[in-house]
Amino acid sequence: MNAKTTTNAIPLSVTLTPAEIRALKLAKDGDLYPQDAKRWTHLNATVTYARTDRFKERPIKVKVVTTATLEQLRDYGLVRSLDPEIGSSQPAHAITMAGKMWLLKHK
Repeated sequence: MNAKTTTNAIPLSVTLTPAEIRALKLAKDGDLYPQDAKRWTHLNATVTYARTDRFKERPIKVKVVTTATLEQLRDYGLVRSLDPEIGSSQPAHAITMAGKMWLLKHK
């Protein structure tokens, strides 16, 4: 077994909590940017409405991730910072290939 296979296999064996899985799926949909109160979500995220709701009465809330959950995913190597020079909490974060592979394997 070569080193590339070994490094890719390490994040795939990680067991994630339901909150971490939701955060990883949110990161898969797009990059996560910092918001107020230690929360992260997509850039310019707004409240949306269900496509089947023609009167727009039931809003779908903006999905957010806490900083602690994002840091845990970054420690596992499933999410990475887009600009590592700024620091860990300020730049946007994106899902890594290991994170995509984890979702494919555990879906």
